[in-house]
Amino acid sequence: MPNHILEFPGGYTRSVGPVIGRFLSELRDGRLVGVKTQAGKVLFPPVEYDPANGHEVTGEFVEVGPVGTVETFSWVPEPLPAHPLDRPFAWALIRPDGADTAILHALDLGEFERGAKPPKRLKAGLRVRPEYRAERKGDITDIVAFRPEVSMITSPTRLEYDLQPGKALDRFFEAVAEGKILGHRCGVCDKVIVPMAGFCAKDGVPTTEEVEVADTGTVTTFAVNNLPDPRAPEVPFVSAYVLLDGADITLLTLVAGIPADQVRMGMRVKAAWKPREEWGPTLSNIRWFEPSGEPDVPFETIEEYL
Repeated sequence: MPNHILEFPGGYTRSVGPVIGRFLSELRDGRLVGVKTQAGKVLFPPVEYDPANGHEVTGEFVEVGPVGTVETFSWVPEPLPAHPLDRPFAWALIRPDGADTAILHALDLGEFERGAKPPKRLKAGLRVRPEYRAERKGDITDIVAFRPEVSMITSPTRLEYDLQPGKALDRFFEAVAEGKILGHRCGVCDKVIVPMAGFCAKDGVPTTEEVEVADTGTVTTFAVNNLPDPRAPEVPFVSAYVLLDGADITLLTLVAGIPADQVRMGMRVKAAWKPREEWGPTLSNIRWFEPSGEPDVPFETIEEYL
């Protein structure tokens, strides 16, 4: 069967009447208006007759929205050339605040690859507002699409503070600047505390005896992190408690040089120091700890440090 095409060169011109004409004129000026029925309901978009009973509307116009609520929707993962957006979007019934009926329009949820599944935020009750074209002519396409209300933002946050380390930590950082890791030995329990703090938390006594410990150790426990950290080489990364050889207190540090899913309790590690010219009085002289290649230690030797 052959196709038949009916075309109006220059377009089909018709009168819109006072009700729809008022709606389109307000739309051109960036406003949404509805019209009241004799029963007091606000129809949006406005029509000449109340669809509930066929009575003429009152001619009383009411500004509505611009914010509205999604009542229902249909996701479009593969837009067609005739669609208003060239990326996945939703057709939605949107009821502006102050209106008793809804309009069907495009809902833009952002940038998605073609074929994408609907985002979790797309649901009935989502609050949205219209995005207008820069140049409007009095047509429903003056609204490019509705977009979600801004409900969350990410603000850059940075805190700077001066730390007064005290005599013990000051000495600890001084040693780290020389490539050494120092601890304090408790005179009561004989345990070596790293970083040294000037007292033993277990026995409550001052500590002064310095002990240099190795920059090798054993992973006692760890966590895999999936949020970016400027100190970490990649995501996911591992933060771990490492028991340095010669110490009796674990040190919280990063572990790298091995896939995150291969880090394990009892794994032997060594410090990965930055180049000597980058050293300063800070523990960040050690980028992270990485596998030393030694055999893992038995669990029994580290279980009291978990």
